[in-house]
Amino acid sequence: MSESAHLPTHGNTKEAILARMASLRDHDVNWRAGRAWSLVFDAGDEVSDLLQAAYTMFFAENGLNPTAFPSLRRFETDVVAMTGHLLGAANAGDDIVGNMTSGGTESLLLAVKTARDWARSRRPAIRTPEMVLPITAHPALAKAAHYFGVTAVYVPVRADFRADVAAMTAAITPNTILLVGSAPSYPQGVVDPIRELGQVALARGLLLHVDACVGGMMLPFARRLGYAVPPFDLSVPGVTSLSVDLHKYGYAAKGASVILYRGADLRRFQFFVQTAWPGGIYPSPTMTGTRPGGAIAAAWAVMNYLGESGYVNLAAQVMAAARKLKHGINATPGLHVLGSPDMSVLAIGSTRLDIYDVGDELTLAGWHLDRQQSPPSLHMTVNMAHVAVTDSFLADLAHAVQQVSQPDARRRLAAGGLRVAQKIVHALPPRLVTRLTSVASRTLGQGSGLSGRTAPMYGLIGSLPSQDNVDDLVLDLLDQLTRPTLES
Repeated sequence: MSESAHLPTHGNTKEAILARMASLRDHDVNWRAGRAWSLVFDAGDEVSDLLQAAYTMFFAENGLNPTAFPSLRRFETDVVAMTGHLLGAANAGDDIVGNMTSGGTESLLLAVKTARDWARSRRPAIRTPEMVLPITAHPALAKAAHYFGVTAVYVPVRADFRADVAAMTAAITPNTILLVGSAPSYPQGVVDPIRELGQVALARGLLLHVDACVGGMMLPFARRLGYAVPPFDLSVPGVTSLSVDLHKYGYAAKGASVILYRGADLRRFQFFVQTAWPGGIYPSPTMTGTRPGGAIAAAWAVMNYLGESGYVNLAAQVMAAARKLKHGINATPGLHVLGSPDMSVLAIGSTRLDIYDVGDELTLAGWHLDRQQSPPSLHMTVNMAHVAVTDSFLADLAHAVQQVSQPDARRRLAAGGLRVAQKIVHALPPRLVTRLTSVASRTLGQGSGLSGRTAPMYGLIGSLPSQDNVDDLVLDLLDQLTRPTLES
């Protein structure tokens, strides 16, 4: 443990603490200037001021006990009702209920836990429950499978990156309890064929969860603007649950998500209660006990502040910016957008350039884009923060492509070294490969390369002979990145 892990002997002044925090923040990606294409959704200063005021007003309140804070209960039930109405509750023909959660991961965890317990009550003979989902489904679903003893059966997607309904149907077994589709899937921004999956779910007596964490607060408004949006919400027969993040295109404060269910009987399997505890009766509707009141209050505030007209206006600007970026990317020699995105989530690919090298050039120019694989691409989630920076991004993108298209000595040396490393890795015994990945992960974690060039790391990952080696590399790297720093 480092010195920075100890409490200071004496407390510091508020001014000194805030100044230190501000200096550390100076090294973060500048999302306020639209430089981050993920992680943060910004609707401008007015919305930000409202969120901070609403969050601060309720920053101490705890959503664990709604009888103590009926204001939070009102906020949550209002948010769930507004979200449900937006996402097909009026046309669903059933009672739509739900809860707020801390984020998309918790919402997806709850969807899988609920499906598992629902299946236990109806099909107790199932000892090894399974869920069938496309390979593009969010990793939080794999986390849920890992946590709750459910086997995730992954199915390849079609050439257009959408779920293959026929393949998913073929993957159903007597142990299957749940199907999953995305609206849209994160990697390429396309909506899976939810209507067809709903028909399969109804025919087979299965639950169907729609992960609309990214698109739930964008797709309805894009549809109102005339964009072609496939059916995806609770109005689709067969859809039994749906998750939507409010801290994405709802522009709420983190963390705020909603999980919706078709019917209170199904949601009941989400709940937990302990009635024999000496400390009293303990009921819990979601995964967490303590629930920050600020996030619940801020979500209610921003939804009432923007209203339908505000969200439509934001969606119009974001969709126009996304279309401009798509056309600009496709017009850049050597680049193309993968698939046909249904909203404002794009993936940049290339058939002749090292797209990770392009990403590294953009990182050096101050842009933060996520790297993706299978196929290699750069990920962009366009929101209001990017409306004003589309031209500058496309200019930097063109420059990055020019740099990568004219490889210098460093790139030639790196490419040659990677080819040698790939040959060595495939010739080594598995035990030595494991040692190599451990050394490589420590080197990457201790250096500053992750904030600059990541193409070598993805090249190394692509050369490893087994998934276990890849997992070990990433786990070791995660360990290195989350250890206490030696900096004072």
